[in-house]
Amino acid sequence: MISSRARLVTMDETWLYHYEPETKQQSVEWRHSGSPRPKIFRVQKSDGKVLVSNFWEQDGILLIDYLPKGQTIDPDYYLSLLVQLKYILKEKRRGKVSKGILFLHGNAPAHRALATQKKLAYLGFHCIDHPPYSPDLALSDYHLFPGLGKQLKVRHFFSDAEVIAAAESWLDGQPSDFCF
Repeated sequence: MISSRARLVTMDETWLYHYEPETKQQSVEWRHSGSPRPKIFRVQKSDGKVLVSNFWEQDGILLIDYLPKGQTIDPDYYLSLLVQLKYILKEKRRGKVSKGILFLHGNAPAHRALATQKKLAYLGFHCIDHPPYSPDLALSDYHLFPGLGKQLKVRHFFSDAEVIAAAESWLDGQPSDFCF
């Protein structure tokens, strides 16, 4: 029998910036009481950024999608990702598909659209609600994205391709038991 945890697929999105300055907490340093204060300049996040959509489960990452420049995640785009996910699950995790997928995703408008809900039902995905105390937090917010963000923070990238390559490199370097 396949457990509920083994049937769970989580989806979440985050922005990857070309440059993201360190936070005040990250720039804290020990000093003697008489030493001069360091000069900290206010720096803005860069305009360059890439939206990454990540679908993962206990055995690893299933699908990563980087939104093309100038496009938004509307229901049609999101539906195409769900179809890709179903295909990947059939290829890699046949037992999971036959028992039914428990699917956890955010509350973005494209996720809540009627067309999305119908497609999820058609694909055999059973949506699970976020617990009431965390209406929009997913496992990715605690585990996957903080590590990725820490790896990319304070590095300067000059293109979307450089950010994507750095993210892929970090993700590929994680151990097989990284996802759970």
